[in-house]
Amino acid sequence: MIIQSIALLDQLDKDINTFAMRIREWYSYHFPELVKIVPDNYAYARCAQMIGDRKQLTAEKIPELEEFLMDSSRAVAIVDAAKMSMGMDISPIDLINIERFAKRVIGLAEYRLELAEYLKSKMHQVAPNLATLIGEQVGARLISHAGSLTNLAKYPASTVQILGAEKALFRALKTRGNTPKYGLIFHSTFIGRAGAKNKGRISRYLANKCSIATRIDCFNEAQTDVFGKALRDQVEERLKFYEDGELPRKNVDVMCEAVKEAEEVFKSLSKKKKKKKKRESEAGLNGTLETTHDESVAAETPGKKKKKLEMEGEEEPVENGVEAEETPGKKKKKKKRVEEADESNIADESMQQEMGVDEPVKKKKKKKKSAENED
Repeated sequence: MIIQSIALLDQLDKDINTFAMRIREWYSYHFPELVKIVPDNYAYARCAQMIGDRKQLTAEKIPELEEFLMDSSRAVAIVDAAKMSMGMDISPIDLINIERFAKRVIGLAEYRLELAEYLKSKMHQVAPNLATLIGEQVGARLISHAGSLTNLAKYPASTVQILGAEKALFRALKTRGNTPKYGLIFHSTFIGRAGAKNKGRISRYLANKCSIATRIDCFNEAQTDVFGKALRDQVEERLKFYEDGELPRKNVDVMCEAVKEAEEVFKSLSKKKKKKKKRESEAGLNGTLETTHDESVAAETPGKKKKKLEMEGEEEPVENGVEAEETPGKKKKKKKRVEEADESNIADESMQQEMGVDEPVKKKKKKKKSAENED
């Protein structure tokens, strides 16, 4: 993925430059002064898309220009130049085509930024020490040129130093001239900061540190950027030594400190992994318990199932009766019956009070007559 992404990044850089030159030539017929005010390709494409016809550009659009130019003086200069421009008039159809092409170029430039972020994250995953030492893009170019991180780790420091300058090397060997001092490493910031006399020495030292970083990234089990930071500090100290004469630290002391830091980082990573495994195991146990419970319920004997069904059948009428009593319609009917029975009892009691004691006497007589008939 790193090899493909860095190749695509280089191709996008070339395409964006050629397309931006085409926009400059095309839009300069209408607004030639804009090229000198906005030299950046991406900003020029944004300006061409937003301005369109220069005659319609007014002071109201100055805040919009300031948003992506990040400079109020340049925005005012664009508006002033549009009023006094010597460009020719352009048809609306040509302006539409220019705006569409500028939109495509802007999309490519934005995609290029996203791809650079993707490459950065990928390099910190695969080769964090190399990325922190010389940068993501230079490290990716070294890996791409070598074919893989393993191949790059197998190269000696002298090969890493001139990697990418094979033509100059073979030409120097053929003509018996001076061999090149650096290849792809030249794009690193360290060589640019070094003086002309010290460029060869710092490139040799940087190649040595790059080979160490690639071997750590390739053969180390856990990935950390501790060693990359330590190696970068060593290169910084070597630059100061060439400039000021300040002695740098010894490599043994720096590596001992880096190993201690790396051990602490590995311990913290192992603790996190153990916690994660515990959570996953607990979640797995909960899942297995649920599945075993479901299987045990499903694997019950048919006799037990019948007994359960019979018990449920016996309990159902009671539950249904309770439920029937609890329904609101039946409750109302029951209340009406109770009220009617109470009214009838009250009426009987009132009748007995009116009749007095005659009624119980009559009842006694009736009982006597019934007893005589039975005899």
